[in-house]
Amino acid sequence: MTGAARRALGDFNTTRPNIARMNDYFLGGKDNFAVDREAAEQLLAIAPEIQDIATENRRFLGRAVRYLAEHGIRQFIDIGSGLPSRRNTHEVAQKVAPDARVVYVDKDPVVISHGRAILANNERTVVVEGDILHPEDLVTHPQVRRIVDLDEPVAVLIFGALHFIPHSEDPFKCVAWMRDAMPPGSYLAISHVVFDTRPDAVDPIEDIYRGIFERPDAKAARNIEDVRRFFDGWDLIEPGLVYVRQWHPDNPLSARSAEKVWVVGGVARKA
Repeated sequence: MTGAARRALGDFNTTRPNIARMNDYFLGGKDNFAVDREAAEQLLAIAPEIQDIATENRRFLGRAVRYLAEHGIRQFIDIGSGLPSRRNTHEVAQKVAPDARVVYVDKDPVVISHGRAILANNERTVVVEGDILHPEDLVTHPQVRRIVDLDEPVAVLIFGALHFIPHSEDPFKCVAWMRDAMPPGSYLAISHVVFDTRPDAVDPIEDIYRGIFERPDAKAARNIEDVRRFFDGWDLIEPGLVYVRQWHPDNPLSARSAEKVWVVGGVARKA
């Protein structure tokens, strides 16, 4: 773990697993603790594919952000961004367009503290506390308004976050609110784990996450058609909502057996 990361993470609870740190472990990072690795290994024992899911989700993020920047988007709101890793949103966007501006949004104090520590010198990038369940607070946040001009198109990114939100909290309504708040020409990019090809994994995986989140009755598993509902009112661009390996792959061979990595994604435009 880097010095900056250790200082940023040191004040937080390391006796309970943390989703952001677990994902860091799946990605081969060092910003995690024994309790995170133990929970992650429990998941891998059920579904070894989870490591590939984390990796392919990150690759999809990079391809989607690059596509959006190449198509003229200069403002990005990355919701549920998680711990910084390789090929972060601001790095990909600003490589294409140095004037691109990025807001990272997360409710996890670990993510917020770490992100602010390493992004302090990037004037076009900001980290704010918030989540998709409170979209109005997010859009009106002073730091968001400083970075984002809502008279110009915005890319709203929600990668690997919605599948942790139970049905009872109605994430569809919150995503629809963001759609209505964004100007024409804006984009929505989403990735979401689905269990269409691994229905046997739903209950054991949800049991582990219920324990982590201390939500004994929560259910958040969705299939591809459920995820498609998040794009209501948006126009999906080709190839539509697909397994992420199939979305504009850098190498066509990487799209083979795409369903074995059971995370789907899509990018859509607001007319």
